[in-house]
Amino acid sequence: MKFSNFLFPQAADPADDERVIDETMAEAKLCDELGVDTVWLAEHHFDGNCAYVDPVSFAAAIAAATTNVKIGFAVAQMSLHHPIRMAEQMSMIDNLSKGRLIVGLGRGTAYNIYDYLGFDIDPDEAYERLLEAEEIMVKAWTTEDYEHKGKYWNLWLPALRPKVFTKPHPFMIRACSGEESMLGQAKEGKPFLMNVQSVDVIRDRMDAYRATMRNSGFDERRVQQCVDQSWIWKNIFVAESDAEAEKIGVPLFEAQRDHRMSMRKQVYEARGLTLDKSMETGAAPKAAARNVTHHSLLCGSPATVAEQVAEIDAVGVGGLILQFRLGPASHEVTENSIRLFMEKVAPEFAIKKAA
Repeated sequence: MKFSNFLFPQAADPADDERVIDETMAEAKLCDELGVDTVWLAEHHFDGNCAYVDPVSFAAAIAAATTNVKIGFAVAQMSLHHPIRMAEQMSMIDNLSKGRLIVGLGRGTAYNIYDYLGFDIDPDEAYERLLEAEEIMVKAWTTEDYEHKGKYWNLWLPALRPKVFTKPHPFMIRACSGEESMLGQAKEGKPFLMNVQSVDVIRDRMDAYRATMRNSGFDERRVQQCVDQSWIWKNIFVAESDAEAEKIGVPLFEAQRDHRMSMRKQVYEARGLTLDKSMETGAAPKAAARNVTHHSLLCGSPATVAEQVAEIDAVGVGGLILQFRLGPASHEVTENSIRLFMEKVAPEFAIKKAA
């Protein structure tokens, strides 16, 4: 199992933007120093949920400031980007990082209507835009004298520059928030990124993913390769003791969750607009796993967190996308959590793998 850090830093007050961005860069450098496999970048606009906002420019900065850690998007909201511009930017970062780039794409956030409003994009077009954009980017990287005529873009270009460093093109992966989209990736023999889910749901989805790949004609080698390339998101807080982790980590996670929900509620109350249909109908759906502490948060001493990670490892997943910085957590608290994990938890799984 691979371990990574989801750099998803909250800056509730705009006055904190500069400081939090600087601290997030320091966090990326620390991960490079400690041997973290990947740092992942988010894309959220207008609400302070992700201080650096733009993962593309921030990825370029990280590429120039680090040596070994891979840099992935979890995810770039493809409906907000022009695919040729995005292909050029990814090629540049691929060159800067010497092949350390993971191009993680998604249709766009399923929760923040204001992301679409701010870019004048119809959210109902987002998934189709994602599919067309993925095709364009791959062809642009690999085809000269490329012409495309589609629903959203009609394009021609002689050759995309700079040429990609990774041949034939940077590794691409798609986020799948629901089981249906995940199984679509399985049918095509492609890995995926899974959002926060309970261990039971992770187990059920991974079983379904493997079964669907086998039923689609892929052999066991290819099934295992795709599993190894797939990632699961969890929040995490590691402290010296379970009591300390519970006292500090749980309130930080709850503050993060509440802040993320508050802007969506404000926009709905002010404009009557939302992507969450339950708010419009007054329905009370089952709480999403991302909002339920014991489903979303790995929390405790190194020994306790190792047990929690082992439970997920037993399901069989390629890697964990671990969000260490929770809501208003300070850089110092976050750094301590990262160090404890990498020095006392991660080595246990390296030993297991070697055995």
